[in-house]
Amino acid sequence: MKLPRGIIFDFDGVLVDTEWAIFSSWVELYHREGCELTVQDYSPCLGAGYTHWDPASHLEFLTGKRFNWEQENEQRQTSIEKRLMHSGLMPGALELLEWCRSAGIRLTVASSSSRRWVAGWLEHLNAMQFFPKIFCRTDGYAVKPNPALFLAAQNFLALPVEDCLVVEDSRNGLLAANAAGIRSVAIPCRLTRNLDLSAADLYMESLRELHLSLAEAQKRTR
Repeated sequence: MKLPRGIIFDFDGVLVDTEWAIFSSWVELYHREGCELTVQDYSPCLGAGYTHWDPASHLEFLTGKRFNWEQENEQRQTSIEKRLMHSGLMPGALELLEWCRSAGIRLTVASSSSRRWVAGWLEHLNAMQFFPKIFCRTDGYAVKPNPALFLAAQNFLALPVEDCLVVEDSRNGLLAANAAGIRSVAIPCRLTRNLDLSAADLYMESLRELHLSLAEAQKRTR
């Protein structure tokens, strides 16, 4: 691995294991209505939100019913937050972020989620300190696999694409990195472990493995 001068992190499933909680909230709702939602069905949402496939519309199609989505989503949000109440950063994330800061590697986040969601969790987990700026869907950027979020993050880092690295857990995110011309490493979360992540330049099992690889790359540059 070439040592990057800047790293662009996805948020959901990379820094915090939020993807599983969000998916589980939909599974519960589908089960309540006598329907099934598989990971494969839901996979177009990963890294992109509900722009490419909407589980709400699909449930209405399956049941022939109309739902009060304001109420349903409020209940799902309560379920998600309950699941995440005692969650921290992904294993190895804090150590990696601290190491990157000490190594002078510039950091940012680019996420298809809302700023309220991403910034809220980063602040709650005392991790916003590592990111001078973050880029989110609600800042006006098209969601992944559109490269807009990553291009904005790369422009903020003020580095050429060859000096940047994207850390992703979803196919949509990896396709966005490819479209932006930025090399990527796939680190799967629970939800994406058995999905197609072949669009990545590198594949690693964890943030700890990435940390070790970066440390080795730093040694080779000395």
